[in-house]
Amino acid sequence: MAVKNNYITVAYKLYVSDSEDTNEELVEECQAEHPFMFISNLGCVLPAFEKAIDPLKAGDTFDFVIPCDDAYGKVDDELMFDMPKSAFMTNGKFDSKHIYEGNIIPLQGEDGSRFNGVVIEVKDDAVTIDLNHPRAGEDLHFVGTVVTHREASNQEITEMINMLSGGGCGGGCQGCGGGCCDDNEGGCGSCGSGCGCN
Repeated sequence: MAVKNNYITVAYKLYVSDSEDTNEELVEECQAEHPFMFISNLGCVLPAFEKAIDPLKAGDTFDFVIPCDDAYGKVDDELMFDMPKSAFMTNGKFDSKHIYEGNIIPLQGEDGSRFNGVVIEVKDDAVTIDLNHPRAGEDLHFVGTVVTHREASNQEITEMINMLSGGGCGGGCQGCGGGCCDDNEGGCGSCGSGCGCN
C-alpha cells in the first residue's frame, strides 16, 4: 500500500514544562489565519506530533502532550562548548551585532552541514554555544484545532522536499512540529526564529 502524503494545517497553542517544574508556560501560538503547515510522511515534523495529528480531520480539536524523550530529548551538556571569538570576526572586528546572549545563529560543520546554535555567553576570548534544540528538556503540550486536512498535491510535496533540502523558506522547516506558517498563497510565511509561529 502506497504511503499517503497529507497537507495539514493546524492552529495551536504550545505550552512547555520541564521535569522539575509542573507549571506550564505558553511559548508559541499559531492562529487559524496563519496556521502551522506540514505534509505528512516526509519526516519533517516530530514523529509523535504527526502521529497525533494525521488521523484527525479538518475541524477536529486536539490536546496532547509529547514527553521530552519523544520530543527533543534531554539537554546534552556535550552540545555546549566554547568557540574562539576569532571565529566570529567580520571585517577584522567581533560581530557583536549578531553574536550576543540568547541569539540563535546559523553554523556550518566541517562536512558542510548547516545547523543552528544559541549563544549562551560572550566571554573575553570565547563564545559559548549551545547546539541543543531550544525545546530540549521540555515536555510539549499542544492544544488546538485542525484547519486543513487533505491529500497533498504533487506540487506541494515537491515544494516541501525542496524546502527540506535547503531551497527557499529560510532553508528548511521551522517550528516545533517542523513545518512552517502558511501564508495562504501556497508557500511559507515567516515563523519566528526558534520554535514557530508566534
